Amino acid sequence: MIYQQMAIPPRSEHLWRYTPWPRIHPTVPTEVPIADAVIFSLEGKEDFEEVSPSKSSVDDIARAFLQAAGGSSNRLLIKESSEPIHINARASGHVAVGHLHLEVKGSAVVFIHISGEPEWVGLHITGKIHPNAQFSFGFINELDSNTKFLRCEDWMIERDAELEHATLSVGGFRCKSDLRSTLNGTGASIRQSVTVNADGARHEDEHVEIHHLHGHTNSDLVMNSACAGSSHFIATGLLTIAEGANKSDASQIFRNLLLSEKARAEAIPELEVLAQDVSAAHGAASAPVDKNQMHYLMSRGLSPEESQAMIVNGFLLNAFSNLTNKYLIEEMRTRLTVHLECELKR
Repeated sequence: MIYQQMAIPPRSEHLWRYTPWPRIHPTVPTEVPIADAVIFSLEGKEDFEEVSPSKSSVDDIARAFLQAAGGSSNRLLIKESSEPIHINARASGHVAVGHLHLEVKGSAVVFIHISGEPEWVGLHITGKIHPNAQFSFGFINELDSNTKFLRCEDWMIERDAELEHATLSVGGFRCKSDLRSTLNGTGASIRQSVTVNADGARHEDEHVEIHHLHGHTNSDLVMNSACAGSSHFIATGLLTIAEGANKSDASQIFRNLLLSEKARAEAIPELEVLAQDVSAAHGAASAPVDKNQMHYLMSRGLSPEESQAMIVNGFLLNAFSNLTNKYLIEEMRTRLTVHLECELKR
């Protein structure tokens, strides 16, 4: 279905409850503005090419809009890579849109770093992890603090393939992410972490879906956020285990650290289990900084600001604890630490 034929989703629809479509649209919902291209630049020698924009049928309004808006469209085929691959995504202008497809047939680590000062950015990432492939993916959002950002991802993980997926979001003013992964074969697995540091009036909405279609599949999702000022973070997670997908193991944990009285955080885990013999668990917690921890650090000579910064740093770094790839862990932790150090110096 094309975008102009789609109805605006109501706020009763779970995906759009906290960030209604009109609030994330760059202009008004009936319009499809002409989009500039998000410019992807690649460090490495892999097969990185421009392709014609996809015209496949989609039934989700965000994906349909990004498809209608055009922008850039690129494809990266990865057969094997011993060193991490870094992709810089640069956005500018009023409205910028980019599409990127990753085809992984071996073992690799890829980082995407998006930056720039546009008014609105849309990004659609799709990926297929072929049987027996091992792929680690890191996404870093460092857009300008006044930018609206819409991000959609669709991953297909085949038999005995592994995906480690990490997000670090510290940029943008209003951000909406819809990240979907499908475990499409026995032995497929995903470990996913989302880390968000929000301040001022920043609004971030992270929606993650993981679908177990076959038995003996595994998923592990961790989301950590630290919210200061009057910021608002929403974490929604949907884990589905299809009928007959026995021996599947799925878990999701959401943790939110509230650094001011006006900061808000919502944590909404969901499980939909249709199989009999599975392991499925979820948990969520939101709390202010522990006063005993603050007292301990201040008694060792740290200022209140330094003490809180240390607690926030450790809390957010913990979101990457479910990952195993050393390159992915080091890069994400380094980016986060640099960001927090810069914030402390302001």
